[in-house]
Amino acid sequence: MADISAKLVKELRDKTGAGMMDCKKALAANEGNIETSIEWLRKKGLAGADKKAGRVASEGLVGSYIHTGGRVGVLVEVNCETDFVARREEFQTLVRNIAMQIAACPNVEYVKVEDIPAEIVAREKAIEMEKDDLGNKPDNIKEKIVQGRIDKRLKELSLMDQPFIRDQNISVEELVKQTIAQIGENVQVRRFVRFVLGEGIEKVEANFADEVAAQMGVQ
Repeated sequence: MADISAKLVKELRDKTGAGMMDCKKALAANEGNIETSIEWLRKKGLAGADKKAGRVASEGLVGSYIHTGGRVGVLVEVNCETDFVARREEFQTLVRNIAMQIAACPNVEYVKVEDIPAEIVAREKAIEMEKDDLGNKPDNIKEKIVQGRIDKRLKELSLMDQPFIRDQNISVEELVKQTIAQIGENVQVRRFVRFVLGEGIEKVEANFADEVAAQMGVQ
């Protein structure tokens, strides 16, 4: 594999507007060749996506998904720039797919890692720092191990970092970027809520013998 320098990644990013990590992947897959990397990004729909990411997206749709049996339901707001694009089949398909993704990922609580509150990050770090398997390790090594675990844990909570359920080779973030490149507008997943039947209700577990006795009037 060719040595992929930061300079080469920046050059490809400047030419395509794709994300830094996407550029690095493209160059790694094409032995550092700029031209074939540009084609690779275009085929995956990633070229130009990041340039559109800063534009205001205030239109869009609120999509829903109810899983078979009606025990899990999802509402998600996905924004685009114009009402015209919100009516396009490509955008509506994206919204449906994201709603299904949320239903399939019960551990996901936030749209992006950046949305996770600092107190949650601090709590997760405190838990990891107290784990027994780190007890005998030097502080600098312990810190690196904990940071790696925290990064992994935060990604587990982030919707955009999940492998797309219909194509495990891409993440939800990459799916959104592909749609941006396809429709030519910025797309943002703004918020979501998941409903699980009975969640939060305290269920009373009655003793069966006591229940029968009560029904028969036995004291």
